[in-house]
Amino acid sequence: MPTVLRRLHFVCLAGVAALVVAGVGVCAQSYPSKPVRLVVPFTAGGGTDIAARIVGRKLSEELGVSVVIDNRGGAGGTVGTDLVARALPDGYTLVMVSGSHSINPGLYRSLPYDTVRAFAAITQVVLAPGVLVVHPALGARSVRELIDLARARRGELSYASAGRGTPPHLAMELLKSVTGTAFVHVPYKGSSAMIPDLLGGQIAATIPSIPAVLPLVKAGRLLALAVTSRARSAAAPEVPTMIEAGVPDYEASSWYGLLAPAATPPAIIERLHRASVQSLRANDIRERLIEQGLDPVGNTPQQFAAVINEEITRWRRVINASGGAIE
Repeated sequence: MPTVLRRLHFVCLAGVAALVVAGVGVCAQSYPSKPVRLVVPFTAGGGTDIAARIVGRKLSEELGVSVVIDNRGGAGGTVGTDLVARALPDGYTLVMVSGSHSINPGLYRSLPYDTVRAFAAITQVVLAPGVLVVHPALGARSVRELIDLARARRGELSYASAGRGTPPHLAMELLKSVTGTAFVHVPYKGSSAMIPDLLGGQIAATIPSIPAVLPLVKAGRLLALAVTSRARSAAAPEVPTMIEAGVPDYEASSWYGLLAPAATPPAIIERLHRASVQSLRANDIRERLIEQGLDPVGNTPQQFAAVINEEITRWRRVINASGGAIE
């Protein structure tokens, strides 16, 4: 390409970019003026979906526009997350990510987006401990009994996850590593997809978030053996922690949080953060989240970004130590 044409080409591109930035800036001043799409990168019914729907309704009131939940499950949450990474950074397409967002960089050899640079943090919504559950007919009434059973039937018992790279996957891989057991991994497309097989006895165990299985535990259809947090859950105070159940130093709590595409104007991020924190401070929302075993957070964008970075380092180390599969 001749030099003059090449310079003209660059000038045109710069002009287009300037128009896009200017357009987004104008939108920021009147934001929001239409419904906001909140992508949940997992199927309906799981913990991420439950948290998104509880908070989304209140967020809609705070913003004065509808917040529409859009479930886009697949590939450990990367399908829906990538959709948001590629969306226009105007504040109208957000994603509710789970702890798998920080797990995936260490689990997968490549991702379609940069986990840190492709997004703007809004806030960490909640902390979400997992819970080790089994079918009552399995014959294991405690973590110790499950470990003994898995050792006696080495390689025969299976465990379900909401997909490769999700917190249930890595939480079980960590349990396998520290206990010397050999469960067979069966990945599903989301927490709700694995529940029928667990209830039917085809799957021996799983560690989903508490909201995904709490009603089934209370109904006696599943048996909760331990929670993965360091402290017991207020939603199920009778269930011991993994540490109390005899697995020293075990902790694998997850979290859910809101992200926007990178380059979303700071004014829009601030508006979303303020609305999110106000939603989490509402007594009815806090009570509903706590009832589900979720601890409300509502930190700053900078604090949430730091959590993501710290978790990436932590889980990469756990994956390497536990032998978690790397795609």
